Amino acid sequence: MLDFTSLAEFSRANCVSICAFLVPANLLATILTMIFAALRRPSHDVWQAAGIASIFALMMVLHVYTWFLIGVVMAPTYILLWLALTCLLINVGAILFQRYYTQIPQHGNG
Repeated sequence: MLDFTSLAEFSRANCVSICAFLVPANLLATILTMIFAALRRPSHDVWQAAGIASIFALMMVLHVYTWFLIGVVMAPTYILLWLALTCLLINVGAILFQRYYTQIPQHGNG
């Protein structure tokens, strides 16, 4: 059985390592999603990139919430939460952008 208390304690004890992985992973995966949407790649590519990026962002949100649970309210917690939520919004926006612009007929020159 999964013990949330032990998992939260592990998250807090390994904060530097977790953040050292999740911050660049969030940024790189979200940038990849934006690139795929801008290049109008097939929808499954955009959805896959956005799904992976969203997993990283949700992991960051859960990690930050473990700090909020014990009452740690500092600038880094809010900055990391802002980063994760911004990445989530960008991924949703990229999916919506890709869906909207694939429905618009493309006109050729001439």
